[in-house]
Amino acid sequence: MPINVLMPALSPTMEKGNLAKWLKKEGDAIKSGDVLAEIETDKATMEVEAIDEGVLAKIVVPEGTADVPVNDLIAIIAGEGEDVSAAAAGGGAAPKAEAKPAAEAPKSDAGQNTTPGDGHMSYARVNEAPDAAKPAAGGGQAAAPASSGGRVFASPLARRIAKQEGVDLAAVQGSGPHGRIIARDVQEAKASGATKAAPAPAHQAAETPKAAAPAPKAAPAGGAPAGLSLDQVRGFYQKDAYEEVPLDGMRKTIAKRLTEAMQVAPHFYLTVDCELDALMKLRETLNGSAGKDRDGKPLFKLSVNDFVIKAMGLALTRVPAANAVWAEDRILRFKHAEVGVAVAIDGGLFTPVIRRADEKTLSAISNEMKDFAARARAKKLKPEEYQGGVTSVSNLGMFGIKHFTAVINPPQSSILAVGAGEKRVVVKDGQPTVAQVMTCTLSCDHRVLDGALGAELVSAFKGLIENPMGMLV
Repeated sequence: MPINVLMPALSPTMEKGNLAKWLKKEGDAIKSGDVLAEIETDKATMEVEAIDEGVLAKIVVPEGTADVPVNDLIAIIAGEGEDVSAAAAGGGAAPKAEAKPAAEAPKSDAGQNTTPGDGHMSYARVNEAPDAAKPAAGGGQAAAPASSGGRVFASPLARRIAKQEGVDLAAVQGSGPHGRIIARDVQEAKASGATKAAPAPAHQAAETPKAAAPAPKAAPAGGAPAGLSLDQVRGFYQKDAYEEVPLDGMRKTIAKRLTEAMQVAPHFYLTVDCELDALMKLRETLNGSAGKDRDGKPLFKLSVNDFVIKAMGLALTRVPAANAVWAEDRILRFKHAEVGVAVAIDGGLFTPVIRRADEKTLSAISNEMKDFAARARAKKLKPEEYQGGVTSVSNLGMFGIKHFTAVINPPQSSILAVGAGEKRVVVKDGQPTVAQVMTCTLSCDHRVLDGALGAELVSAFKGLIENPMGMLV
């Protein structure tokens, strides 16, 4: 029987993704475990494996298609021994059934697999899950939406752009799956200048007082509060003074989540200076004693950031009440420390999480972070590798930043902003002396950490940084 391949949900919050590349072509034999395609989520490009065998009979959604909704039909596989051309022609068609609201759709694991982060495609067999796919007649693209009175099928982003730019969606030809209108279609229609929505009737215009200010538009996709519209912002600048850079999925997600964090999580900040002289000596000793691999390269090379991660992990376990996150009507307290580490990439950042940072050695943390950083810059991290965590470390010391504050990354309850280590004059035993000092600021979610609890956590961290031998036992 034909097998409908559906757009998979690769994380709990994923609603749509970009079909970046097909790694199989029509007519190719498919085995369980074969990589079929690469899907781009808001932060990563993931390889998606097949969970059934057969022949790839038809590719419904071509590579390069953006904003494909989860569970939309993207390909058809002919089952073992099945006629490929017949499967391609009829696989997308489902038996007629009474339409049901999405909220009432049956949830069954037998017809599809949408387990977040499992790396497998979603499937729906035609005779098992007739409502799972959104087929076009004959398995191909549906006709463009009707322009008079019929429902217009468009992605949320396309609708938002159309509203902002005054484009009439009913007159736009959709190029997305099953004739769905996507953002690119609206932008092309706007450029042609032929699809502007009709102006309001004169009697409606007359009812609006001339002195009334235009209402601010709804919040944009990035999550910023309602305020100046795109046209209002443009009005402040000359047209040739800037270029417009569309938001990608990562930047939208960062903007939305961190705006929500500042609006929802009550932040307060605790700053402490840590002396690094003992840590720098221990680091030099440990790096000098590192063994060599077969290529003659050191087995590890510890950075100051590796010590910071380890110290934060141990501090959380020494102050267990701080090793927790907010969960609406309760607090989740963890048995081990999970420390995220901000990694900057072009256009945004990832925060891969070091699990059980309290138990891992400094060399294990160092090697794990090198692997995470390399795969983060290639956008090859799995969602489970950068989701979760209790706290995070954001280090801008390599840029010469002395002091800054960071925004908590929900659902975490804190984040440590680490500045540069620098020579400063300090007083010891009543006498001025020079020491290498690093300023760190902990941002705390007041719903989880009160001032005294946050201070206890920072104090434990400072003690470990200034007496680093405690991290080795």
